[in-house]
Amino acid sequence: MERFKQQIEFLVEIDKLKHVFRKTKLFDGSRFENDAEHAWHLALMAMVLSEHANEKVNVAKVIKMVLIHDIVEIDAGDVIVYDQQNRTLAQAKERAAAERIFGLLPSDQKQEFMALWQEFEAQETPEAKFAAAIDRFEPILQNHLTDYYAWRTHHVSYEQLLESNRHVQAGSQLIWQAVQQIFADAKEKGAVQS
Repeated sequence: MERFKQQIEFLVEIDKLKHVFRKTKLFDGSRFENDAEHAWHLALMAMVLSEHANEKVNVAKVIKMVLIHDIVEIDAGDVIVYDQQNRTLAQAKERAAAERIFGLLPSDQKQEFMALWQEFEAQETPEAKFAAAIDRFEPILQNHLTDYYAWRTHHVSYEQLLESNRHVQAGSQLIWQAVQQIFADAKEKGAVQS
């Protein structure tokens, strides 16, 4: 019964993810996306797009990674990837958040979730590389479909786009090609600084 109680406590805690809003808007531009919606969308992207990963991936593992990778933002908040100074500061907060939130689980599940989260962060395995690629692809699509709202608002430069998203190619060359086309379109339309 204690194990079940810990699991329920964790599940109640992660409901807070629905209240962490991201810097990007939904594809229809009607409102900002929350972290729970982002995780759900990535899980489906993993199922649909996994055939385009550079290497064969365990799709179930990718889904697990993308479902838990942003849980730490319950404590650390969402920081736009193009804000390098605050991204660096957020990393320590995210580690502490992972310990606290995953620590609500029974120890075996805590270890599994921590290992998946750390694997995602390290981006060294085929699954982590692909998970990281789709994690970036979704907000890039959102920006493309909302006339580059977040990039315009946060004065993102073309160089920042390239530098902060270059790792996409390690997960999927095809997705990277699509991303580069979107970046070129944003530059052509003056949505990003040259």
